Amino acid sequence: MAIGKRIKFFRNRKGLKQKQLGEILGFLGKTSDVRMAQYEAEARVPKSDLVKEMAHIFDVSPHALTVPDIDTYTGLMHTLFTLEDMYGLKIGEIDGEICLRLGKSTGTTYASMFDMFYAWQQQAAQLENEEITKEEYDQWRYNYPQSDTSKYWAKVPLQELSDYLVGELQKK
Repeated sequence: MAIGKRIKFFRNRKGLKQKQLGEILGFLGKTSDVRMAQYEAEARVPKSDLVKEMAHIFDVSPHALTVPDIDTYTGLMHTLFTLEDMYGLKIGEIDGEICLRLGKSTGTTYASMFDMFYAWQQQAAQLENEEITKEEYDQWRYNYPQSDTSKYWAKVPLQELSDYLVGELQKK
């Protein structure tokens, strides 16, 4: 889903009108609802600092606003193809149903992704078993990974730090 639709989704979830959100963000007068309408229609794309501010207002992670464009089935398919290329996502069949799974051949990617998927599966199971509410589940999803208390996800170090550490190890 494109960012404009995500902004609208979370704005509506908070019960805000475009004008109200625009005013909270500091847009004055008529420009407040016009600017928000432009963002939602994707005539304009908000800068990263504004995305962070909106995410704070919506009480979600900025990542929840900037998901890939999956507005069409074709766009969704290409997103899944990219996940296959980058993270080893595989398509298969189990008991006559199409399913997505992680490919074990991707090494450390598999281990990291498994832990994240496992945390997600645990939250989904709690929702299904009525141990948590839909609102609690959504709060977990829209604030992931900050909301994840399972400690099953891995934080990736900055590329500069990684390059530095590799360089230092190669010197020895």
